[in-house]
Amino acid sequence: MRKGFKIFISALSAALIAIPVFCAACEDPESKEPEFVDYVSELKLDLTSETKKQEVDVRLYIDGDTTHFDPKSSTITGYDPSDFEKTQGYIKARYLAINTPESTGKIEPWGKKASDFTHNKLATAQSIIVESDDGSWNVDSTGERYMLWVWYKPAGATDYRNLNVEILQEGLAIGSNTAGNRYGTIASNALSQAKAKKLFVFSDEDDPDFFYGTAIPVTLKELRCHVTDYANKKVKVTGVVTTEFSNSVYIEEFDPDTGVYFGFAVYYGFTSGKILEVLTVGNEVSVVGTVSEFQGTYQISGVSYNGFDPNDPLNSNVISTDKSAAFVETDAKDIVSGKLAVRFEEGEEEETVNINYGEAIMSTTVTLSNMTVTKIYTTSNGGQSDGAMSITCKAADGTTITVRTEVLKDENGQLVTADRYLNKTITVKGLIEKFNGEYQVKCYRADYITVVA
Repeated sequence: MRKGFKIFISALSAALIAIPVFCAACEDPESKEPEFVDYVSELKLDLTSETKKQEVDVRLYIDGDTTHFDPKSSTITGYDPSDFEKTQGYIKARYLAINTPESTGKIEPWGKKASDFTHNKLATAQSIIVESDDGSWNVDSTGERYMLWVWYKPAGATDYRNLNVEILQEGLAIGSNTAGNRYGTIASNALSQAKAKKLFVFSDEDDPDFFYGTAIPVTLKELRCHVTDYANKKVKVTGVVTTEFSNSVYIEEFDPDTGVYFGFAVYYGFTSGKILEVLTVGNEVSVVGTVSEFQGTYQISGVSYNGFDPNDPLNSNVISTDKSAAFVETDAKDIVSGKLAVRFEEGEEEETVNINYGEAIMSTTVTLSNMTVTKIYTTSNGGQSDGAMSITCKAADGTTITVRTEVLKDENGQLVTADRYLNKTITVKGLIEKFNGEYQVKCYRADYITVVA
């Protein structure tokens, strides 16, 4: 009987040992996550096909699915200047088959990552070729943007990669007529894989570069051109602190599409502490505050820093240091009477805002060179502003513009008076403001006016 019991135990042990082996053998192979397929490497650029092709250099990086290119004379594709005459010789490329999240006017989750991805791939490429979808250079509904495939050859590589498909493959764009084009099958496969793997825009994760707090993320361009839409609303903006004056700092952000710096005043009032360290000239900052109107000018106010919770989403923070974006050389005529067409793209839609140039660069720092002073009015009403000047200047092209100063003191603390500038040629640094319906330059430091003749 004891012998039989031993035989039973041995058989039971053998059975238990065999169970894991049996289960492993029965594992469902479909339960494993499919391997990542690099569809981009399966797609080859055919330089002999009927499509139009042009080797290019990057002119301006806009966002994830829009880039401006300059065509170049090339042994690979040649160059016919007449191809792009109607668009002033350069190529505004809207990428076919994709729609990346916004990162210019409106800001959306994963927009910055998509924009950075496109920038990095093109910036390090040894060659870039744009290709039409058929035998013509096709434009979109605006008549200005070409609908293109963008191919780039990475440094050290022999083959070109299709950036449109790669952006889809990375999960950094949703489809836009993805199947309805010459590379529709492989583009659709790349998109389906990104969805299946829940990459970036298809994931359930938060974008670490996107602000999810109780404020509207917006660019300074968008804010400046649609400022009344944001009145009394909390916003989050980024920019470089360029100057400080009267309990405010001024932040600016460069817009590559227009080539203009857009600025805004950030009022910190009599706040002290960490927020003043953040709002230091030369810092690139993110600022959270409320858009408010003060004496006819909009500013961002109510900015703060919660030192007890550095991760508070309403904190204003430093992004980087030692930046410069201040006092760009500007023509007086543009300020006084110029117009600026500012384009905003959202998916397949485009809006163009025609705005007075002076309005577009309100609260932005500028430099005006070689201005002849023709007249000066000095305030003398017995108040604190006694000694402030309104300096009438004439540019070389005859444009007249006013420079309004604070009460200026020289390096010795002495009052600067009109005789220092009258009938002289000066260079002025200051801020754009609007006074009595006219765009002017506000100068608040004596060393910001230089007599040149």
